[in-house]
Amino acid sequence: MGRPRMRVLVVENFDNTGLGQVGTALAEAGAAIDMRRAHHGEALPPTATGHDALVVLGGGQNALDDEAYPYMPGLLSLMRDFGEGDKAVLGICLGSQLLARAYGGDNLLGAAPEFGWHKVSLTGEARADPVLSKAPEAFSIFQWHDDTFTLPKDAVRLAQNPAASNQAFRIGRAVYGIQFHFEADRPLVRHWNAAFADYIAEHHPGWTERFAAEEAAHGAEADAAGLALARAWVAAI
Repeated sequence: MGRPRMRVLVVENFDNTGLGQVGTALAEAGAAIDMRRAHHGEALPPTATGHDALVVLGGGQNALDDEAYPYMPGLLSLMRDFGEGDKAVLGICLGSQLLARAYGGDNLLGAAPEFGWHKVSLTGEARADPVLSKAPEAFSIFQWHDDTFTLPKDAVRLAQNPAASNQAFRIGRAVYGIQFHFEADRPLVRHWNAAFADYIAEHHPGWTERFAAEEAAHGAEADAAGLALARAWVAAI
């Protein structure tokens, strides 16, 4: 008999987010994906039992919005349960902010606005990290966030840039919070351009006109770094 398929729980917090390159890496590994659209009321499991890893995607809300999204406290508990069971966790953008909150960090709303492809740099600690070390020491990657967070106790900072000092961190063996959208390859960014066109036009004027040049300048580099990170995280499961 072959090895059983890894079973990965994916929590979606917002429409049109998508797994992007993380989905590519999971498919390459033959993973079975259990998608829960929490923002549409789909129930989350109470514990990590039955899943090998957890992915928490991004969203337009903030990580303290329990009133509008009452599933959030349960999600925080679930993230901790995976981590305490030595199971891999990946929080992306909002997911990283929720992960920081779950482990005692403070959410700083509106403190770090970034949009588009921007450079991030690895920290010295990242050189020995099994996931972040697969990326270059500095690389362009897609960003879309307003908020940031303080680093939880016992977390290791792995990436930073001038806008947000905590761009990536790890807790324990394989619990990762990554603020930047390394899952967002060029096709996913183009999808976001269409799906969120009105919002982008209002909040990031000129992006549509700049997009082709920005994509040509940064897209290939970002896609390569993002896929390397996605594959490395899946290998950590």
